[in-house]
Amino acid sequence: MRADFAPSLHPVEIADLRPTQMTVGLREVARKRADWRRRAEHDGCDFLGRHMIPVILGPKSVPYIIDHHHLVRALHEEGITHVLVSVIADLHYLKKTVFWTFMDNRNWLHPFDAKGMRHSHEELPRRIGAMKDDPYRSLAGELRRAGGYAKDTTPYSEFLWADFLRRRIDAKLVEDHFEKAVAKAQEAAAQQDAAYLPGWCGRSD
Repeated sequence: MRADFAPSLHPVEIADLRPTQMTVGLREVARKRADWRRRAEHDGCDFLGRHMIPVILGPKSVPYIIDHHHLVRALHEEGITHVLVSVIADLHYLKKTVFWTFMDNRNWLHPFDAKGMRHSHEELPRRIGAMKDDPYRSLAGELRRAGGYAKDTTPYSEFLWADFLRRRIDAKLVEDHFEKAVAKAQEAAAQQDAAYLPGWCGRSD
C-alpha cells in the first residue's frame, strides 16, 4: 500500500463508501466508538482530519475502502455522516471484470465471511452498516493490544490471525468468556505453529 496518499479535501458521505471486506469485529467497533466519544467534544474535527480513509475509485467512480473499516463503522454508528478520504488509485475507467481482478491481485479485497470462507466479490456488502460480526477479528485485535503479536503492514493481517484463532479456540468461549479467550489466544500465539503469521513474536525454539 502506498504511503504517499493523495488526499481529497472534500468530505465523502459514509453512505457512499463501499467495503472491501465482509466482516468486522463488533467489539473492535465498540472500542472505537468509545474512543470517539472521548474525543468528540475537544478534538473531534482534528481527529477526523488526521484519519483520512484510504479508498480506490472503481467503475463509475464509486469509492471502495481498503482500510479503517472499523473506524468508519464506528463513526457511522455514532452518527457521523462524512469523512475525508485519501485516493490511493483512480480506476474508474476499468471494466468491472478487470477492476475486480486487479483489486484481488493487489490484496485490496478480503471477501471472507465470519467462518473464514471465501465468497465472490459480488457478495461483498454494499454499505458500511451491512458488514457482519466476526468475533475472532475482535479477538485478534485484543490479542495484538495484549502483546501477542506485533502490528504489521501486511494487508488484513488481523484477519489472518483471526483465522488462526478460529481453528484453535471454541466460539462459545469467545462469546461468553472473552477474557479467558484472550488468555488462550496468547498461549496459542506464542507457539511455533503461528510463526508464519505477520508480526509473530513467539518462542523461536
